[in-house]
Amino acid sequence: MAETAQRQMMKVFGRLAVSKPTRSTTSNPCLRRGLATAATAAPLEIERDPTAAPVWQAHRIDQPSQPARKRRRIDNLKDELEPRPFSSFLTDNYSRQHNYLRISVTERCNLRCVYCMPEEGIQLSPPEHNLTTPEIVYLSELFVKQGVNKIRLTGGEPTVRKDIVSLMQELGQLRRLGLKELCITTNGISLHRKLDSMVESGLTAVNLSLDTLDPFQFTLMTRRNGHDAVMKSINRILEMNKLGAGIKLKINCVVMKGLNEREIVPFVELGRDKDLEIRFIEYMPFDGNKWSEKKMLSFKEMLALIRIQYPDVHRVQDHPNDTSKTYKISGFAGRIGFITSMTHNFCGTCNRLRITSDGNLKVCLFGDTEVSLRDILRETNQGKPFDLEAMEALKQLESDRREGLAGSVGALGVSEHEAKLLDVIGMAVKRKKEKHAGIGELENMKNRPMILIGG
Repeated sequence: MAETAQRQMMKVFGRLAVSKPTRSTTSNPCLRRGLATAATAAPLEIERDPTAAPVWQAHRIDQPSQPARKRRRIDNLKDELEPRPFSSFLTDNYSRQHNYLRISVTERCNLRCVYCMPEEGIQLSPPEHNLTTPEIVYLSELFVKQGVNKIRLTGGEPTVRKDIVSLMQELGQLRRLGLKELCITTNGISLHRKLDSMVESGLTAVNLSLDTLDPFQFTLMTRRNGHDAVMKSINRILEMNKLGAGIKLKINCVVMKGLNEREIVPFVELGRDKDLEIRFIEYMPFDGNKWSEKKMLSFKEMLALIRIQYPDVHRVQDHPNDTSKTYKISGFAGRIGFITSMTHNFCGTCNRLRITSDGNLKVCLFGDTEVSLRDILRETNQGKPFDLEAMEALKQLESDRREGLAGSVGALGVSEHEAKLLDVIGMAVKRKKEKHAGIGELENMKNRPMILIGG
């Protein structure tokens, strides 16, 4: 069977190689979309009505026409009346259903935050070890078909990836298969330059890392300049939301004793008249970040500092899979969250899986075991990275198999290749522990630097 599939693969690759010189540009769906976008966007660049809505507003995926909204309401009602069984591949032995996938799209970053990256930097993986855009889209589609409805792009810093916008455009197309949220975690340095295009592609939420409101302290904590650029990105999101963009904004602040605990209350006050959530994160141990319990400020200590200034701060209802404990101050537009990984884990409701930029699946942020999806994916391409044409050939082969043109289709209704990936994913998910280790064990456990995990 494997030899038959390989011969079929070579036939498909052979056809592509022969036809490549005379191939019509419009036969490539990705190029078709690019041409269509260019055709519709060109007039806007030449002459634009100043009273017209921004381009991204006209293309918002989550702002359908009235008939489309009516159809969506009917479809949602059907889903409620006829709930679909969740994928067994993404359900662990503790009945946790993993519908949230975090994908690191690069190991590179334009900051050097003290809690994230060792001072001496990191050894980057060879480029060919990292997932290509077609590979990321292929794996994302596989997960969405199994029930993932939320994808978050992380890094490193995802905005430094050259094709980040076109990647998001491809992922945005997965809404037709059930994707509901497309999010990004970023340091905000260059986000403001790409934000409009990202929203047009389907971006729904931004988690922006900012650990200080003081430009000088920012330089100390990140070992780089850029505070003004981060604030520009925050303000741009707020401006777009006033125009109806609907981007959920959360600002993540890692609190460390002796560095930025005095800024907790000023951060809280950002939410006085702004619709955003400030999330304070307990300092966590990763390779190279020189973690010690003495540097960690616990959730209870942070909350006590806030209560001195705002005694009416109170807990509000969280969503079932929230990683943070959420609070609110009466009269404030924004909210406050605490991510308490060190003092009060939330493993019982964990619904997250992670894919590293080099293609490894991690079922737990603090777990030290990983499994390579990249190597399995590339088996049919002689171990080489998939480019667009090679991926098209693979998909054609899988389509032929489904139609019975190259052998029988398994009971799963997926190709032999997809089935192998799902088996590996399912076994990894089943091995996920009930909860991660405690402070004492985590401090000494071998794990990647945070920047190589995707945080």
